[in-house]
Amino acid sequence: MNNFIRYVSAFLLAGVCFCSCQEEYVTYNDAEYVMFAEEQSTNMVLADQEYFTVPVASTVACDYDRTFGVEVVDKGSNAIEGKHYRLLSNSVTIPAGELAADVKVAGLYENIEPTDSLGFVLKLVMPEQLKFNLYEGSDQTKVVMYKSCPFDRNNFTGWCILTSMLLRDYPGDNQSYQRLIRTEAHPTEPNTVILRSAFYDGYDLTITFNPENPANPLVTMDKDQVVSDEASVFGQILGDNHILGTHSFYYPSYFNSCQHFVELWMQVYVENLGESVGTVGHFYNILEWISDEEAERLQRENGM
Repeated sequence: MNNFIRYVSAFLLAGVCFCSCQEEYVTYNDAEYVMFAEEQSTNMVLADQEYFTVPVASTVACDYDRTFGVEVVDKGSNAIEGKHYRLLSNSVTIPAGELAADVKVAGLYENIEPTDSLGFVLKLVMPEQLKFNLYEGSDQTKVVMYKSCPFDRNNFTGWCILTSMLLRDYPGDNQSYQRLIRTEAHPTEPNTVILRSAFYDGYDLTITFNPENPANPLVTMDKDQVVSDEASVFGQILGDNHILGTHSFYYPSYFNSCQHFVELWMQVYVENLGESVGTVGHFYNILEWISDEEAERLQRENGM
């Protein structure tokens, strides 16, 4: 609704300017305009989801129901109606006394690929005087859809390619900023995976997946995990010879259940007897889970 509020605020501001310039008192309290609440509506398509909604808003409430047509605009659309999505109705009704209603759209989960970037444009069919002319295109919105797959921890176990900005800046004994590592489900912690010799040999780490909100699939990393020793990576000891890591508190980390990868922002720091010595930095890392066959090929051809 932020865009809607902005549009209405701009409209009221224009009204104030008009009043001051003309030295007349003009009120717009009863001006009726209808529009999509957002310029772009981004939506997940879930396996067990009946539909998602695209909000429509009005500047005033009326004492009667208002029904408007909804049509798909071919220009700017690459999603196919009937294949990727289906409108549950070709109209939307704002009930009496209400300011908003929803266009309901069923995303056709089985026909959307994990890598698809799909969208279509909706347009409200209504009398010209209801269009909010101060904002061009307020009677249209771009609807973007992407597939969200159910979380299965098993998809994040086995062989994994780690690509790390930490290893680029502090390689230690690594010959590359990429490593082929083994991962496994934690035996006692739910939704947690162990990364064996994650960044440096001999130092295991754990990451935890939070699948409760598919729209915000976060990954976290417990504090004070030992990433490596200082001597072998830095060539000197500044603290207690432990390089520590946790998820970054500046940049969120996410996982993708469809494509089986994790974007991990990790804060790396050094302490001495529990007292902070300093932060090394916040490093971006990608973990991509691959098949046994792909791992064997990488070991054979690339020496990973």
